[in-house]
Amino acid sequence: LSRLGPRLTLYASTLLAVMTMLACYFGIKLGIKPMRGVLFVFKESYVVLLVEQLWSYINSMLSRESGKKLNGLICAIASIGAIAGAEMLHQLSARFGTVNMIVLAALTTLPAIVMAELVFRRHGEPQRPPVATGAKVDHLGLSLFRKERMLLLLICLIGAGQLLATVTDFAFRGQLNDQFPSADAQNAFSGRYYAWLNGLAMIAQLFAVPVIIGLVPLRYIHISIPLIHIGSCAYLFLYPSLFSAGFAYMVFKVVDYSIFRASKELLYVPLSFDVRYRAKEIIDVFGYRVSKGVTSIAITLLQSVHIILSTGMLALLGMAGAGAWLLLVLPIARHDAARRAAAPTLAT
Repeated sequence: LSRLGPRLTLYASTLLAVMTMLACYFGIKLGIKPMRGVLFVFKESYVVLLVEQLWSYINSMLSRESGKKLNGLICAIASIGAIAGAEMLHQLSARFGTVNMIVLAALTTLPAIVMAELVFRRHGEPQRPPVATGAKVDHLGLSLFRKERMLLLLICLIGAGQLLATVTDFAFRGQLNDQFPSADAQNAFSGRYYAWLNGLAMIAQLFAVPVIIGLVPLRYIHISIPLIHIGSCAYLFLYPSLFSAGFAYMVFKVVDYSIFRASKELLYVPLSFDVRYRAKEIIDVFGYRVSKGVTSIAITLLQSVHIILSTGMLALLGMAGAGAWLLLVLPIARHDAARRAAAPTLAT
């Protein structure tokens, strides 16, 4: 980013992602078994890295008021891509082979460079303010976390949210395995379940997000989200079942894909270039994946010593994560409101 700027950095990271996919494909075809593990880890990382660069650009070019109107639509368009990808996988995997879908993934990623180039040509490239002669450049943006207290709060909030996401995912998968021991039956149920999840998320993105963000103050939106999750986890704790586990996990995903994503991005709009392009990647790429990984490893370690977490215990952990989320979002909301009050032109 320091050497190439936002435009070429996006192109370079996209090409690197495509090349990595193809390298994994040829490695798997040659029988190099570790390449399957490399591909699995890589697929958990590259999408977030590319998407967050796009959101950094969006947050740099849209005003806060424009973001309120358009962020939901942007999320909905992203959902169309997710749904189309799943349908292509469903239609083509049996015909051409699952491994060959890696090549399809690489090929469908490449057009993003062309679309990005059209956007940059029409709307320009965000420019980083010039650095004073002799000043040290903080390439990772870690020093920003000392200067901006809200950034520390945000990365902790992401950690709390991923604790909630991981335990509700574990609860859902555990109940699914109990109810449907057959892998084929699980896949059939999961396919229908995720179709409903993505459909509801898209409806929320298209209709609920613009209305809610347009009418409700941002601080109340951020405070209400963890309260919703506390309620769904309480329901799971009181009535553990496949339905309640699926409900809690679906509520998290639908809210995360729609109102949380759209409202969280608005927090970055009035902040500096380095926050939007450097600190944001630490928070929304590194923070997301590390917190999810740490939670998963902790649960796996408990299982390895024969400590099996029941659905009720997972629900309590989810409530704890949502409670921590609520405690963190209160000062974030105050900080954001104070910033906008001190510089009202930034919010318009």
